[in-house]
Amino acid sequence: MSRLAIKMCALSTPETVGAAVRAGATHLGFVHFPKSPRHVEPEQIRALAAPVPSHVARVAVLVDPDDDQIARLTAIGALTALQVHGSESPERVAAVRRLSGLPVWKAISVKTSADIDAAKAYVGAADLLLFDAKTPPGTLPGGMGLRFDWTLLRGLSITAPWGLSGGLSAETVCEAIRLTGAPLVDVSSGIEDAPGIKSVDKIMAFCKAVSAC
Repeated sequence: MSRLAIKMCALSTPETVGAAVRAGATHLGFVHFPKSPRHVEPEQIRALAAPVPSHVARVAVLVDPDDDQIARLTAIGALTALQVHGSESPERVAAVRRLSGLPVWKAISVKTSADIDAAKAYVGAADLLLFDAKTPPGTLPGGMGLRFDWTLLRGLSITAPWGLSGGLSAETVCEAIRLTGAPLVDVSSGIEDAPGIKSVDKIMAFCKAVSAC
């Protein structure tokens, strides 16, 4: 079992959910964003999360969600947190937390050190900051396998829980942890055979790599 937290994101089948739990994932992510090839509906999330042990967190990933989306997801009773991955302001993040009654993670899109400095505005509004690579305009906000300059996170002076995402795989995760000291790593495309198609073997390999870092 890894000493680090591991989030397996954008799971969509019982087989991959089961593999993630067996491999030692501490958090499971489910994407509710129709433009994504990894999109799942609230009732699918409920079914996928039903057999998950209580010690494994279940996180729904949303992009600029409206109040109705938040209400429909929280109503399924299967989630332990929400993650917002759009252009949400600190005020909107705080409102999502208030409306849902759940902890809220905020994904921070990073290209330069200025993006990391801007994340400080979310301290107090978000329960966890997730640093991810900034994607090109007009593309999906995450899950594209891109990485940013991980050395930008050296000596991070943010007084909030945080994690690292973007460009992680069994081959790259130890370097990422070494450079950043990340207490949580979040992987999606790095455990896929194709967009939205998770690999049980890659899930197992990723967790094994983290435990050996």
